[in-house]
Amino acid sequence: MAKATEKKKDEVILALKAIAEEKGISEEMLFETLEDAMIAAYKKNYVNSGAQNVRVNIDRETGEIKVYSLRQVVEEVMDPQDEISLDEAKEINPAYELLDFVENEVTPANFARVAAQSAKQIVTQRIKEAERSILYNQYHEKEFDVITGTVQRKDKGNVYISLGKTETVLTPSEQIPGERYEFNDKILLYIVEVKQNPKGPMISVSRTHPGLVKRLFEKEVPEIYEGIVEIKAISREAGSRTKIAVHSNDPEVEPMGACVGPRGTRVQNIVNELRNEKIDIIKWSKDPKEFIANALSPSKVLDVIIMDEGNSCKVIVDDNQLSLAIGKEGQNVRLAAKLTGWKIDIKSRKQYEAEVEAKAEAEANEAMAAEETEVVADVMEADAVIVDAEDVAFDEVEEDIETEADDTDL
Repeated sequence: MAKATEKKKDEVILALKAIAEEKGISEEMLFETLEDAMIAAYKKNYVNSGAQNVRVNIDRETGEIKVYSLRQVVEEVMDPQDEISLDEAKEINPAYELLDFVENEVTPANFARVAAQSAKQIVTQRIKEAERSILYNQYHEKEFDVITGTVQRKDKGNVYISLGKTETVLTPSEQIPGERYEFNDKILLYIVEVKQNPKGPMISVSRTHPGLVKRLFEKEVPEIYEGIVEIKAISREAGSRTKIAVHSNDPEVEPMGACVGPRGTRVQNIVNELRNEKIDIIKWSKDPKEFIANALSPSKVLDVIIMDEGNSCKVIVDDNQLSLAIGKEGQNVRLAAKLTGWKIDIKSRKQYEAEVEAKAEAEANEAMAAEETEVVADVMEADAVIVDAEDVAFDEVEEDIETEADDTDL
């Protein structure tokens, strides 16, 4: 019987270690969970026959289980089950002091069998919680990074994707327009956010986020991964076109060439992953005029005029470059504005010259009107002076007549 019991204990230890390895859970955490579960089992089945405050210890090597009652050393005993006087404690061991705990083994017969039945549910629940926590931490560390998933099914526009031990959903708003997803397809996903949930981690993923393009360049271009070339900004309209601004921290490394790669292989691999989405790689500059001009590539810019209003500019291009600068349905200038953070107003050379001419004419008209107003004002002022002089002369004549009349009377 003793040999059978020992064998059973060994089986428990082996089982715990196997579960820990399979689930990726700490062995110590499993032992502590089992001990906590056995404490609960003891209180449930033996509370009337022993102390309520107990400690369970499982030997990590042999699997032997022992239960110890815990009584605190106090000056005055109020609850004999949980407390012991200092004098009584010192009879057991003179080293005991107030507030120490005195342990006494109270392991019931067949406790391991009874406890195992009661502890099974608690241990199972704790293992599930640990698995969910491990999964959350695993994917939380990958937040803002890319992972590979396998398409499982589609329902109401949503695509359900297996990530191995968990699943995520690619919603319609995060899908590249026109992209098809078939069963068992392997696809790259950008992790936007990871949230903790009672049923497991909630992983929000995207195929449209600009971060996906950034991570793809980091994986494809060693100079970006090593920090030699830096991605300064990205603007994207998924499935159609992306603009990416790059800068080299090493004067000997050309950033655009590094991103394109030998014979365009690096950027082509990214284009293939994004289902032929067009990618414009432009050179970043701290000079806003140069940066804005570069951002409007492939069009050629004649001039960039910074306006007085904040982050607003006017861009001048040749007449034959206007449609190219604006792009189909305004896409090129829209992406350039997002990339640079500037409001961009594009004018052809003719439009700008006509605008300048109209402005000059308006200013000339205003000046002429102002001059005419000034002349009229001068004339009116002169007339007023003449009128004043006539009034003075009339007054003087009137005074002379009155004087002569007075002399006649005398």
